[in-house]
Amino acid sequence: MHPEYATSSRSLLILAAWLLSLALTGCEKESQAIVSIALHPTNTNILYVATNDAVYKSRDAGATWERFPSFSARRVTTVAIDPQLPATIYAGTMGDAVYKSPDGGQHWLPHNVGLKEHVSFVNQFVFHPVLSEKIYAATTVGAFYTKDAGREWEERMNGMKEVHIVTSIAINRKDPTLLYAGTTGGIYRSEDEAMVWKKINNGLIPEQELMASMALGVNAIELDPVNPDIVYAGTTKGLFRTKNRGEVWERIGQNLLAPFVSSIVIHPAEPSVIYIGGPQGVWKSADSGKTWQAINQGLSTLNIRALAMAPQNTQTLYAGTNGSGLYRSTDAGATWAPLPLKAAPAQQ
Repeated sequence: MHPEYATSSRSLLILAAWLLSLALTGCEKESQAIVSIALHPTNTNILYVATNDAVYKSRDAGATWERFPSFSARRVTTVAIDPQLPATIYAGTMGDAVYKSPDGGQHWLPHNVGLKEHVSFVNQFVFHPVLSEKIYAATTVGAFYTKDAGREWEERMNGMKEVHIVTSIAINRKDPTLLYAGTTGGIYRSEDEAMVWKKINNGLIPEQELMASMALGVNAIELDPVNPDIVYAGTTKGLFRTKNRGEVWERIGQNLLAPFVSSIVIHPAEPSVIYIGGPQGVWKSADSGKTWQAINQGLSTLNIRALAMAPQNTQTLYAGTNGSGLYRSTDAGATWAPLPLKAAPAQQ
């Protein structure tokens, strides 16, 4: 084997092991690791979370929860709500790819036609902003696309020749032909609905460093909701921003305690307000990332895996931790309170 390809293969194996370790972190106690949060687009009482073990649903704003089965997969890795048909839920798993529920989680069926048999797990689902039956999935063997709500999937990796692990995807809601993919080799952009991808790593990571083990993983990508030419990327080596659709990236947030960024949330009406999560808790910026403040009062664990903002009330935030479950803030992150995933009392 050519030395260059041997090095690349070793790098991908190590990065795959790193992704797997994220999926398994916190599994000692069931439901303590919250890996994904999905909020109903219109009903404030309904929310879903994925733990390493199962999908949970609350119908009373987190007071009580119903646990759905863990399917035939070993771990649940992500959960998403169809924004136009919110009774339809998608779950990504480790070992069994995609499951879909048409009835709010009561029944689940595999939706894996076209997905490779060796998809180890699904990292994220992203819906077309107008036609929600069009879905993009980030997986450990690449980017996939369905045009029929998951009945059939097709690989969309043209242009990502040296990359196999896609960790995150983002879509421009004002121009849904434009997408970004975060990978273990940096960031790619597509201008034709993921038919062809172009690497856009200028300022993100030098090309020669991509061959190194654990070079860079892009955990989260979020577009400015007002000016989508501005894009933020949370990576294993810091927070980055571009103002020109990825032509040039700049590192921001150098005063953050940890460079690892696991999640990003941007205020939909005030995009200068940004929240990020990582191993040092939740941080907030009110000036487009120039300065940051830790907002962790009430959190008993600072290792943040997932963040979400309520669509109906931007003061309400949810944080999923890797060690102490789910938390909610109703004051824009100033204080947090735990939301235990407890079952409703049994009917007498």
